[in-house]
Order: sequence, then C-alpha cells, then structure tokens
Amino acid sequence: MGYLLGLQEYIDEMYKKSIFDEVLESKQACEYHLHGQKIVIAEILENLTYDLKVKIVGQGEEILPKIQIKLLYPADSAASIRPLIKIDKKVLGVELAPIVSPTKRYFVKNKSLFPLMKTKDVVFFTLLEGEIIKGVISGFSRYEITVQLKGGLPVTILRHSIYDLRNKRGRCFLKSHQEDLRDWEKSDLYISQLIIKNGITRVII
Repeated sequence: MGYLLGLQEYIDEMYKKSIFDEVLESKQACEYHLHGQKIVIAEILENLTYDLKVKIVGQGEEILPKIQIKLLYPADSAASIRPLIKIDKKVLGVELAPIVSPTKRYFVKNKSLFPLMKTKDVVFFTLLEGEIIKGVISGFSRYEITVQLKGGLPVTILRHSIYDLRNKRGRCFLKSHQEDLRDWEKSDLYISQLIIKNGITRVII
C-alpha cells in the first residue's frame, strides 16, 4: 500500500477542528442553510455535542440540531454568496431527508479530498436538497469541508449533507466510486512503498 505525501500530517493538525468552535469564538453571525429549504441568520451561544445553542435573528434563542445544517457562511457575505448557490431540481425533487446513520451517508474519503485541495481543482458539491456548491476546496476536517467560491468567498459544507462530488470532467469522488477508481493513486502526491525481501526490491502500489 502507498500513501499520500502530507495527508497524515494534515489530518493530525486539522481533523479535530470545528467551524462551530471558530464561529463561537469569533462571535460572528453566520447564515445557515437548513433542511426544508430554511435559511436563518444566527450567532452561536454554545457548541454542544450534537446541537448548537444559537440566537436566531428575529426569533431568539433556539437549540439547532447539527444534522439539520447543510452549509454555512459569514452573514456579511450572504448577498454575494447566495446567487452563487445553484439548485439541481432533480435532486431537490427526490426530497431526501437528513441521513442520521453515518454508514448510509454519501461519503467522501480524505484520500480523495486531499489531492483535490492541493491541486486546487474546481469541484461541484451537490447536497441532499440539490444545492450545488462550485469552488475550490480550501480545507476539511472530520465533519466539514470548506470551499472557496468565485472571488474567494468561503462556504463550509457539513459532510453529512453531501449527495455528490464531481470535478469539471464529471468524475465522481464519492467513496462508492473511488473504491474502484482510486484516483488518489494517480496524484503526484502518491508515494508507492518499497519492500525489500530476500534482496529483491518490490514496489507496492
């Protein structure tokens, strides 16, 4: 088996980070896209294990389940970001609900995300209710992926809300496809391991 140069170091540094912790610390108001095509502007008051305690503009304090959140971005960028989020009406028409069980989600491997981030490939995320996020991956952690849209505008996608991920050529990067395609092995970052046995060197891919 080979490995991606730099991936483990990135995971060690970034994997436990949470956008919710960052937003809570900054006291920044963000716009949240929730299931049911609901959009709210809120400030995080407390980051709980499975929920957020928030203060929603015009509504007051509320407990917001994280599973209901599809994406978020700074509220002061909303006027620029909203027009860049398109909708796939076919996916919207399926009326997919939040997927509670992690084993049933549309999973993307870290080994797929890391080369795409490093090469700054333009990708298209489609979410469970059809939102299409086009941009460049700028970072990811265990539960989130941050994408820079046109003009460098940041949008954070919750990994549980992903339905599909493709590049401009239509290549799918979901785990279900990449188990066979293994595109990470074609990356310049991929290092094959050398095994020496009985004086014979073999390359293990």
